[in-house]
Amino acid sequence: MLIGLEVKNFAIVSNLSTEWRSGMTAITGETGAGKSIAIDALSLCLGERAEASAVRPSSDKAEVCAQFDLTDLPLAQAFLEQHMLSTSDNECLLRRVVCKNGRSKSYINGSAVTASQLKELGQYLISIHGQHAHQYLLKAEHQLQLLDAYAGHHHLVNSVNKNYKQFANLQKEFKHLEQQQQQQAAQKQLLEYQVAELDEFALQENEFDLIEAEHYKLSNSQTILESCQRELQHLYESDEQNACSLLQHSAQQFTELAQYDESLASVAAMLSEAAVQVEEASREVRNYTEQADLDPARLVEVENRLSGAMDLARKHHIKPQQLVEFHQSIAQELESISNNSNRLEQLESEIESALLSYKQTADELSKSRCEYANTLNTLISESMANLSMENGVFEIALTQESNRTPNSLGFDNVSFLVSTNPGQPLQPLAKVASGGELSRISLAIQVIIAQKVTTPTLIFDEVDVGISGPTASAVGKLLRQLGKSTQVICVTHLPQVASSAHQQFFVAKEIAQGETFTHMLPLNKDGRINEIARLLGGDNISKTAKANAKELIMAHA
Repeated sequence: MLIGLEVKNFAIVSNLSTEWRSGMTAITGETGAGKSIAIDALSLCLGERAEASAVRPSSDKAEVCAQFDLTDLPLAQAFLEQHMLSTSDNECLLRRVVCKNGRSKSYINGSAVTASQLKELGQYLISIHGQHAHQYLLKAEHQLQLLDAYAGHHHLVNSVNKNYKQFANLQKEFKHLEQQQQQQAAQKQLLEYQVAELDEFALQENEFDLIEAEHYKLSNSQTILESCQRELQHLYESDEQNACSLLQHSAQQFTELAQYDESLASVAAMLSEAAVQVEEASREVRNYTEQADLDPARLVEVENRLSGAMDLARKHHIKPQQLVEFHQSIAQELESISNNSNRLEQLESEIESALLSYKQTADELSKSRCEYANTLNTLISESMANLSMENGVFEIALTQESNRTPNSLGFDNVSFLVSTNPGQPLQPLAKVASGGELSRISLAIQVIIAQKVTTPTLIFDEVDVGISGPTASAVGKLLRQLGKSTQVICVTHLPQVASSAHQQFFVAKEIAQGETFTHMLPLNKDGRINEIARLLGGDNISKTAKANAKELIMAHA
């Protein structure tokens, strides 16, 4: 429930602070005084689009604060807890600041939030019915929304929407893969050939570097063998002179010389060690030459393997070392294309299942809509009679098209039909109802739905346009009755409606020092009598008008 509203430098309001109570509150005032300013400010505070024009001229910024009591609002409390914005006193303070450049900042309980978060929370706090709401009543989509709001079957509406989205997403994926498969038909054929060729060659990781090294060795194997044999003679096997025997001789000589000078003993030791190393190296060379296998067939095999790898690399415009990685990548690409066919088959089954789920939930939604439509037909027809349309008949026509393309709203087409005179056939609202009748029917629907939808505060902004006389009295009674269970705020110019309120605000405009100021004042008993008398008789308030005003107020006491 709204308990406080502060507005600073908003439009023609300089500074406004008001307290609000439960029941029905009427807002009245002269034409052009700005009776809807409070509602416009509230809308801004609840996340509506901010514009620079909202800032009062000569001011840097506009600021609106709205305070709510959340005691009986579990959904609002849950929202605040979910976003870690709750307080301990079950109250909520919304604040919106708009700068003259059009930028705005939003706050919930002192924490900065986005405008969309304000809007999301606002749906649990206030429902605003504007003076042009009856125009929306002519739109089929809005009619369906009203029926669903009254039925309260949000779980069915959400299920239909969820199943539709799943069906639509699967269809989108199917069409994309189908188109992709058609485009990849030629590519698949080429990839199959390339992968088969590389599979057959079967080059292994690092194999090219290994066969390249082996080919280099085999190509020079004769030179290597001849050189090894020649050097073996020099090192060890030559009978005339070899490195090993020379080192052994020198080692012996220095061993003898060490008898005369011990410092030469280390030289003898190093030469002896060198001779041993030469002898060991000679054995290694001898083993190598004995085991060397000059296999021309292996050389041919390696050459063929090497040239094959290089030919494939040139064919694909890559380095031979990249062949293995390239082979893996095109194999994966081919597998992906092949998997598309399997996925398409799987998608056909999933689409069929999703469509079945959609039809089942849409059928349940249709049945629920039919049930609540029958209830609404009776209630709205009765309410029309109370609003001086005694012979009015209202009917919600639902037609189910189970074979039409799925959509987020289900199978149903809806049309609000009405007959306002005896013997007149039921016809769509737009063809039958006059402006005043449409306003009354719209108000009847809004009040009935408001009683079902658990919004704590309902605001009606001049929804009684086009209504007068006994009908206005009926509207006032309707809103006052609604105010017993819900906080109702009504901007009105009708004395019959204003007198029905539990409390009343008067909006006045004044011009001072070239500037326009709007004030919103709570009225006491005498103030209400004078204001309603003004609404009855104009600016010249007579005793008769005051007596009539007092009588109107007392009728609701």
